[in-house]
Amino acid sequence: MRVCTLGKTKTKPKTNTTPRHRAHPRLARLSSAGNTSPPQRKAQGDGGAVGTGRPVLSRPAGAGREGGRPGRRGLARAGAGIRGGEPFGGSDGPCSPVPCRAVPCRAVPCRAVPCLSAGGMEELYSKAETLALRRKHIGPSCKVFYAKDPLKIVRAQGQYMFDEKGEKYLDCINNVAHVGHSHPYVIKAATKQMELLNTNSRFLHDNLVQYAQRLTATLPEKLSVCYFVNSGSEANDLALRLARQYRGHQDVITLENAYHGHVTSLIDISPYKFNQLGKDSKKECVHVAPSPDIYRGKYREDHPDPASAYAEEVKKIIEETQKNGRKIAAFIAESMQSCGGQVIPPVGYFQKVAEYVRAAGGVFIADEVQVGFGRVGKHFWAFQLQGEDFVPDIVTMGKPIGNGHPMSCVVTTREIAEGFGASGLEYFNTFGGNPVSCAIGLAVLDVIEKEDLQGNATRVGNYLLELLAEQKEKHPLVGDIRGVGLFVGVDLVKDKQKRTPATAEALHLIYKLKEHQILLSADGPYRNILKFKPPMCFTMEDAKHAVETLDALLTELEEATGMKTENNASTNVQCKRKTTEESSQPEGASESIGHMNGAACRQENGIYSKKRSVPSKRIRT
Repeated sequence: MRVCTLGKTKTKPKTNTTPRHRAHPRLARLSSAGNTSPPQRKAQGDGGAVGTGRPVLSRPAGAGREGGRPGRRGLARAGAGIRGGEPFGGSDGPCSPVPCRAVPCRAVPCRAVPCLSAGGMEELYSKAETLALRRKHIGPSCKVFYAKDPLKIVRAQGQYMFDEKGEKYLDCINNVAHVGHSHPYVIKAATKQMELLNTNSRFLHDNLVQYAQRLTATLPEKLSVCYFVNSGSEANDLALRLARQYRGHQDVITLENAYHGHVTSLIDISPYKFNQLGKDSKKECVHVAPSPDIYRGKYREDHPDPASAYAEEVKKIIEETQKNGRKIAAFIAESMQSCGGQVIPPVGYFQKVAEYVRAAGGVFIADEVQVGFGRVGKHFWAFQLQGEDFVPDIVTMGKPIGNGHPMSCVVTTREIAEGFGASGLEYFNTFGGNPVSCAIGLAVLDVIEKEDLQGNATRVGNYLLELLAEQKEKHPLVGDIRGVGLFVGVDLVKDKQKRTPATAEALHLIYKLKEHQILLSADGPYRNILKFKPPMCFTMEDAKHAVETLDALLTELEEATGMKTENNASTNVQCKRKTTEESSQPEGASESIGHMNGAACRQENGIYSKKRSVPSKRIRT
């Protein structure tokens, strides 16, 4: 392999980048077996056949260059033939290109002519240089994943990411690349509109109104007015403005461990952030309600009605606030808490909270930035898991809306929108709702529908939950499994009875999974929750590979720390379930979500108790 330095070219001996697995014999087998991507279709692009083992860039060094620049035609076309040259594919899943071989660079300074990495992408700097420049020029509060050994990602496709060496990583954490990294249909829509026009929304353009019409069609009828912005933080900030203008009230109720964005107004309502600033950091106009967490919260799975109990806590806050002469403008909550620890509110909670908040003159804001656009499976929006009788007053959305393109939206009622306009203050956003962003948004909606990604979230999500439930029965480190669709949390504990968070163990597993080229993150107030929120094209094969690797790593860790498995007979059990669609439940079958506290996942309404059965309707995903 040839490496560029300033003005010199030197050759390094090729090293084996495959991680060693001496501690546990199963891991070596999993590493080699798991690195095989699902069956792929051959690409028709002129850069070579994607997924066939042939390099995309196969010209000799210097070929195809113009003006001393590396030729990029093959690279640009690498994904052109994905899904058999059609904009949408069949059930085989997204394409997973084999890493390209590097085109050796000329012996000239790297900063003059970029090198091509093993992944076939241009690299201005080595990984060490990139890291050094980041430390020099980027704010120190801007953190990276895997700080001890950060990844340098140069390209991505579907549910896979590739580093500068061409190593492929299974992406289990990226809920931004919602329909898959570098989706060709989305890219085509963006470039086509870019070639025609991009301007602000003060000019009439069909894309804006068409997208607003398509987006609101996915929501309850009264949510019909859109404000397009550029990030989830912008959306939530605008939602607060709408709520406060509506009745002139100022106070906001938020949930403990909540995170809603990085701008000042949102740090103020995000305990996940402001608690780090000290005990006096909470503003007088902000009130924090208990998180409706039935595993680790105030009211747990053995409570007869946790939804009502948690809602009563909000009612108490409202009453106390009113006694002090203050007025509630809004209650804001993620439809399922993400940074708060993958918390799924019990059914009925939002309805009761909305009743109390509206009676006090406030509005209900549902933050769907992390969990919207079909991630939960059968429903397009996570708040719909609460039931058809619940409709928020304002919905915010971001991250997945543009598949990586910076865009977001606030949708509200006509009444609230007219109240906002009654102030006489014009609202204008330079980039919000521009033709390119709307074209991308429309393309994302097309892909979700045409590739049945909601159905995929249900099928693969149920399979993932089944596999993880087996790990809970097997491993003392796994305290709880909770989730719906492709939004799943694994709560790691040192003691299942005390539910002591296993923070250090979670961090250890994250780094070990990275060594096995699986990207997962840990979050929650104790950083002990393993979070699965992959691109929606995640497959059953991906789920099986990820869980099998996690199983082996848990076994290795428990053996090293002296923890005994609860079921010795299960230590050699492998995930042997079928990975075809036939293995999933048929359409219309009853499917539960929530906490998987038992081998048979016996639960109702996301609640399970060994002591008693709680009568409640089940959530269907």
